Amino acid sequence: MAAGVSSATEVGDAVNGAKVFQQCKACHQVGEGAKDRVGPQLNGVFGRRAGIIEGFRYSKSMDRMGNDGLTWTAQTLDAYIENPKALVSKTRMNFKGIKDATKRDDLLAYLRQFSDNPANFPEAEPTATATDHDIDPAILALQGDPEYGEYLAGDCTTCHQRDGEDAGIPSITNWPAEDFVVAMHAYKRKLRPHPVMQMMAGRLSDEEIAALAAYFEALE
Repeated sequence: MAAGVSSATEVGDAVNGAKVFQQCKACHQVGEGAKDRVGPQLNGVFGRRAGIIEGFRYSKSMDRMGNDGLTWTAQTLDAYIENPKALVSKTRMNFKGIKDATKRDDLLAYLRQFSDNPANFPEAEPTATATDHDIDPAILALQGDPEYGEYLAGDCTTCHQRDGEDAGIPSITNWPAEDFVVAMHAYKRKLRPHPVMQMMAGRLSDEEIAALAAYFEALE
């Protein structure tokens, strides 16, 4: 499986990445003979659409993200490994993430060896770093006004049901405020691929996102 990567710019240390992968081995396999376990096997992960391995039972959230166009590249993998719920809010991956950007680079360098055509590793262009998707703690600390959030929520409830019903569109009722904020900023940074949500999130200020988060968290 290790093929076609020798001419690409080296990003990270694959030898160290193999050591970092020890954190992943309880759920994932990669390399010759790799099979799905608690998580899917990771051969060919670069350039692969999320949620497409036949026979593997993904979460509804991962299926939706794949249907929306989420593809595993250096940037999206880096974001997911740093904080899985930042990219896929209700992922089944019960992992806190790797905060050290160097370790993530090393892990990606290791995993790229098992993809025939590693995506998003062009010549002379480094891997996305934490600054591409990391959220300022001051933004997460904003206390939103739920009444203002209710005023803003009309566009949201055109698609999302206030009663929390999930009819093909994920519920955002009673979402923890921090998860809501993280998800909206992932759309603003175009890490989450849904074009309508990217447009909607791009129009909102940090204060407006905080207000919506406070409203939907408390919605009964």
